[in-house]
Amino acid sequence: MSHLVRFSDGTGVRVGLLADAELRPLAVASMGDLLRRSVAEIRELTEAAGAPVGGARLLPPLDGRMEVWAAGVTYQRSEEARREESTDEDVYARVYRAQRPELFFKSAAWRVVTDGEPIAVRADSANNVPEPELGLLLTSTGEVAGYVVVDDVSSRSIEGENPLYLPQAKIYTGSCAVSARVRPAWEVPDPLSLGLRMRIRRDGHEVFAGEANTSQLNREPAGLVEYLWRDNDFPDGAVLSTGTSVVPGLDLGLRPGDVVEIEIDEVGSLHSHVVLGAEEVRRALAAR
Repeated sequence: MSHLVRFSDGTGVRVGLLADAELRPLAVASMGDLLRRSVAEIRELTEAAGAPVGGARLLPPLDGRMEVWAAGVTYQRSEEARREESTDEDVYARVYRAQRPELFFKSAAWRVVTDGEPIAVRADSANNVPEPELGLLLTSTGEVAGYVVVDDVSSRSIEGENPLYLPQAKIYTGSCAVSARVRPAWEVPDPLSLGLRMRIRRDGHEVFAGEANTSQLNREPAGLVEYLWRDNDFPDGAVLSTGTSVVPGLDLGLRPGDVVEIEIDEVGSLHSHVVLGAEEVRRALAAR
């Protein structure tokens, strides 16, 4: 199994291919530079990767003008959960059945956290949850170059109060975690047959475990990408998170100190610890 990664090795930040415990740099200046090429060109670059390097620290696989966007209400369980928490249940039922998907901005590249870094629950929200999702790493023309694990951390109480509060529920420092490792698209024969699992641990004990499969998606990934690219530009590529089907009950919200573990078959994993508010996340981002 190989992965595309963005890393720092003391000489600067580079992009490489991690395979068989060896990290080999690619001949590109950044992840954005990589995603301005076609998938065929990206594959050729991985086959010509340089000599192995050591002492690297893996970073989030986004830089430059890259953005993270997300799709909502793409699984039946998600539609049910959104209706449970909302004062306007019919909004989500209509989106689930509609041709046009729900798409929303999630994070700029510089705000994304990755494995081992903290995710945050909002200090002004009574109920916050992780949302494990398959993410698509997209080139500047909308080709799927790879797959990542995404945690779309969300405030259920804020969004549930009024759907117009969605940006505040979804977009804040520490709300978007993306796995450092990107599984190349050409190594995943069927992205719509991947098992997905999430666990929440609290004080060393498992307080939640859930699983799903991407075969349960109500929408084709290609259709989500097509709508995202309508009248929009992503010159350095983007990550599109495809929605969740693993949703804790309304009686189980995240608490500071919790650990969230997400795994997606053939793609990878994402482990995060939970903090309250943005300050600890800011310290982690500044320490890179």
